This record gives sequence, C-alpha cells and structure tokens, in this order.
Amino acid sequence: MLDFLDFSFLDILDVVLVAVLLYYIYKLLRGTVAINIFIGITIIFLIWKITQVLEMQMLSGILGTLIGGGVIALIIVFQQEIRKFLLMLGTTNFSSKRNFLKQLSFLKNEVNLETDVETIINACESMSKSKTGALIVFERGQSLEFVSTTGDSMNAEVNQPLLESIFFKNSPLHDGATIIRNNTIIATRVVLPLSNKELPTRFGLRHRAAVGITEKTDALCIIVSEETGKISYIKDGDFVFYENIFSLVETLKIDLA
Repeated sequence: MLDFLDFSFLDILDVVLVAVLLYYIYKLLRGTVAINIFIGITIIFLIWKITQVLEMQMLSGILGTLIGGGVIALIIVFQQEIRKFLLMLGTTNFSSKRNFLKQLSFLKNEVNLETDVETIINACESMSKSKTGALIVFERGQSLEFVSTTGDSMNAEVNQPLLESIFFKNSPLHDGATIIRNNTIIATRVVLPLSNKELPTRFGLRHRAAVGITEKTDALCIIVSEETGKISYIKDGDFVFYENIFSLVETLKIDLA
C-alpha cells in the first residue's frame, strides 16, 4: 500500500500529460460521431488491461492482437481528427502568454460569456432580409492566425452597424471572411481554405470556405447567402440544423462556451 502511495514528480507529470492529451482528444471529437468510436476503443483497451491483470491469457492475447493490428485502421477512421490535432499544435503560438494560458484554460472553469451572440445574429438577420452575403468565423480553442494574416487586420468590438457595413456589397471589406475572437473582430477579407467535400450546386464559395475551415479547425461559421438570404450554421464541416433564430442563438452560445 505504501509503495502505491509513493508518487514521484515524474509520476504526477505523467498523469498530467495524459490528462492534457485526453482533454484535447475529447475537444476534437466532441459533438462528432467519432466520439462514440473513441469511447468504444477506450472500453476495449480497459478490458484488455483488466484481462492482463487477471492473467486471462487467451482473451488478453486476442484483444492485444486486435488493438495492435488496428493502428492503421484507427489512422484511417480518425484521419480528419488527427489532421485537426496536428494543425492545432502547429498553429499554437506558445510564445504568447495569452495564447498559452488559453490552451491551459481547461484547468479552470471554461466559460466564455464575452461574445455578443445576440448582436451578431441580429446583424445576420438584417443582412438576410436585404440578401447581403456574409461569412463570419468564430475562433475557439485553435488559433486562426494562419488564415487571419491573409486578410486585413482589425481590432474592433463587435457591434451590429459595423458588421453590416463590413459586408455591405459596395464595401471594400465585404469579400472574404470576417474572424471574431471572443467579442472582437480581429480580421476581415480573410481567405479561407476550400473544402473538397461534395456540396450541392446551390452552395457557393462562401459555404465551401466555411466547410473547409471547420473541417481543419474547431472554428464555427455563420453564413448569410447572397442568393437566398438563408442563414447557415456550420460546425465540424457539417451544416447544423436549427429550428429558429432563438435556437440558433442558444446553440451558438453553447458551442462557444
């Protein structure tokens, strides 16, 4: 019993690093079908470890072979999530204290109440009525610096007149995407990576760009169609269904939390 309680600094560090890894895996898979696959794999792994402790050699051998030979299959199944994880590591600016602490925000109660979702959706509703095309990207855990540098830098607090003026068809800023971090517009006229996914012909470049950035990062996107005025919400590379504007506001608040 005393040996079990004899923890060294490396043991504590090992536990912390595993916790961080599991947190990021959960963050990438949260809200996707892949989370169910991950849970299933975790259960199989735990059963395998239990059979090893109980010295159940036959079952332990079968599960060990299954897990050992399934690495390639896992890479194929989680290809998109692995890509997101590597991109997240590659784009995190650890030299910035603010961004570094943001990456460790899971150590405290992770609640983001700063983004004025109601104002943003009201602006989208107004642009929808006038069929003004818009593409708004919400930065979450992963930095979007690698795309924001393709546009014009801005540091302005979110407000409805500003958003509507940015996407006004005669405005020099209306082309491309606008990126919002918390409640600040950090960039406009941003060029986003396009998705290779097959989309219906009714969707244009705005929708393809929104799908592309949400496939590669954990960002969220709101689109106002210039042709129909319809407001679309995209997360994890998929269109998210919502019943009405009120449910869209609540869904966006939850996803930004």
